[in-house]
Amino acid sequence: MILDGGALGGGCGRRVSDPQVLIGDDGVVMIVLFRSVYGLRKVERQAAQRLRAFGHEVHIPDLYAGQTAAILEAGFALKDRIGWDTVAGRAGQVLAELPGTAVLAGLSMGCGVIHDLLPSRPDTAAVLLLHALADLPTGARPGLPVRGHIAAPDSLTPAEQLTTWQDAAHRKGAAATVHTYPGAGHFYTDDTLPDYDHAASELTWHRVIEFLDELESGARAPTGKR
Repeated sequence: MILDGGALGGGCGRRVSDPQVLIGDDGVVMIVLFRSVYGLRKVERQAAQRLRAFGHEVHIPDLYAGQTAAILEAGFALKDRIGWDTVAGRAGQVLAELPGTAVLAGLSMGCGVIHDLLPSRPDTAAVLLLHALADLPTGARPGLPVRGHIAAPDSLTPAEQLTTWQDAAHRKGAAATVHTYPGAGHFYTDDTLPDYDHAASELTWHRVIEFLDELESGARAPTGKR
């Protein structure tokens, strides 16, 4: 099976971040990973463990206060019962305690959380969008690195929506690239769901690690070698 339908965007060959805004005093990349509509489950914890194994500091906020859902419909019902304002508010409270440069990452509905919070985070080092997209604010930092990973086809992100998003991201000055994965299900990194596709999941996380390595390398490059 062909896994990569191609990378859409203009990020290749460009430095993915302003080196001055990425690395903390302890020399690690900080990532905040927002979970899907199901709540904080194994897939988010496994993703965090995978990223931590490469030396990154990862926070996975529990925006449902311990509640989870086993099926999609129950997840949406849980989100509605808690209320989106509460979900986004809890996310904002977590970010208020973290550096403004933290990388924002989202799984499916977690990308919607990023959509709400990114306008108040102008120093965000980079954005990772898995299984969904998030509209970028008009005032996004020029050259903001954004990477998306989307199934193809995906009924929640039709091809025309993907093209429109890509065009808008470039108009706003983001360094945005979207990787597509033909034949994979919507939430193909979650091995508890029918959507799961092992090969597509592994390729996605390989690319995510490469992206973070590029961010870190760019931040560490001596002046004149960037």
